[in-house]
Amino acid sequence: MTGTVPAKSGRPSDGGNATPDGRVELPPGAIPADSRFANADLYPVPVAERRWTTYNFAALWVGMAVNIPSWTLASGLIALGMDWKQAVLTIALANVIVLLPMLLTGHAGPKYGIPFPVLARASFGVVGANLPALLRGLVACAWFGIQTWIGGQSIFFLAGKIFGEGSWWVLAGETFGYPWTQWLSFLLFFLIEVLVIVRGMDAVRRLENWAAPLMLLGALALLWWIADKAGGLGPLLDQPSQLGWGADFWPVFFPALMGMIGFWSTLSLNIPDFTRFGAGQRSQVWGQTLGLPTTMAAFALLSVLVTSGSQAVYGEPVWDPSQLAARMDSTVGVLFALFVVLMATLSTNIAANLVSPAYDLSNLAPRLITFRTGALLACVIGVVIFPWKLIENPSVYIFTWLGTVGGLLGTVGGILIADYWLVRRTRLEVADLYRPDGVYWYSGGWNWRALIAFAAGGTLAVGGSSSAPGSGPFPAEGLIPVLEPLVDYGWAVGLSSSALLYLVLTAAFRPRGAGRKTAAGPQ
Repeated sequence: MTGTVPAKSGRPSDGGNATPDGRVELPPGAIPADSRFANADLYPVPVAERRWTTYNFAALWVGMAVNIPSWTLASGLIALGMDWKQAVLTIALANVIVLLPMLLTGHAGPKYGIPFPVLARASFGVVGANLPALLRGLVACAWFGIQTWIGGQSIFFLAGKIFGEGSWWVLAGETFGYPWTQWLSFLLFFLIEVLVIVRGMDAVRRLENWAAPLMLLGALALLWWIADKAGGLGPLLDQPSQLGWGADFWPVFFPALMGMIGFWSTLSLNIPDFTRFGAGQRSQVWGQTLGLPTTMAAFALLSVLVTSGSQAVYGEPVWDPSQLAARMDSTVGVLFALFVVLMATLSTNIAANLVSPAYDLSNLAPRLITFRTGALLACVIGVVIFPWKLIENPSVYIFTWLGTVGGLLGTVGGILIADYWLVRRTRLEVADLYRPDGVYWYSGGWNWRALIAFAAGGTLAVGGSSSAPGSGPFPAEGLIPVLEPLVDYGWAVGLSSSALLYLVLTAAFRPRGAGRKTAAGPQ
């Protein structure tokens, strides 16, 4: 990937040259060539290279949304007592809600060509942006570990079908509780991901473009197969809700809704990592609107229909599509289905869980860490922390993991949106995002207003986190008992409270450069 590489040191006379459609490009020399806060991967993407279309963004979301964790979201909600209609409604509503901050933060991408950690410098400071960037990056590393394990399982099942159920591959000796061949499959999938990501963002775009229609075709083929085998869909669609629509439903619905929002709250922050390649605002707005909520709702419904068929055929619901595909009678059908699952996991993991930490870690030390180096570091971190244990328990997965992550990242999102849209009204001095003497330097590179808003919003959002005895890491009465009622609305509480407090602090202690160009200095 190439960026607007500065030709020489020097302070620009303006914030860049705007094209008729509002996209901004810096003149040569706007960013000091010796800036320690920049490298080729963090520079603004030149306007000529911002060419992703509506289809590219829609395909990106299809590629990211069609994956096994998305498939099993509905199963987690049904395990909590919902019926299929309540589960699909919850997932659809959550993705419509999270789309709004996605579009708001994504606006800066096509306009300025900058990634998420550089955008965060406007609100948190040139140095302080590392705080939200590392938070987002570590969450992505955890997801990378989960998805890589799932991808390795697909390879393990695929090879097992080829070699046979009684083969040496399936009956291999165990290491740390799993056959060593499954660990080998995990390593192989890991290496495939590395080979793709080291080729850069254009390789990611090409992967998403052709993988998206293949994955949708594969999911529909799985539905046709199980419906044909079952002679119709199974009894799961007729299973009544254990919660009803009354007093028992709402205490589960709201925290589940926040958990579903938390599923993509990560991308609502770092979506500029992708929209910076957009051909314009129309491309990113329509592409994301057509790609995210529709795909997630349809995929949730599809997972319920397929699983209901599996219950009719096998006497029990099989929620994992890899395990379901492995039960096919046709070897060719199995190979195709598992290949689709493999591609779904690959496309999701690279786009959603490697691009962000690659930029985030590069932002930490731009002179030492490039995009590719950051991606490789993220791969290593994602394997070392072994986070796939999180998905074993639906309650821990939805409430503890997704809920906590969603609350914290919602807090960051509130600050970014308030700063970009309400304080600066989408006007940035782009060159100053890369300078130690610009308007975003604040005090030593940190904006204390954003730090206070983040700390307060994060405390309100997740401070009351609690777990049932023996089922989670939090005390039963909550970390801060008085805040326990707010946890069910963590993402909304974090986003709204941090945005409001940031606006109040910025109005009371107005920093230089908030909405206008000023001389640099302590703020």
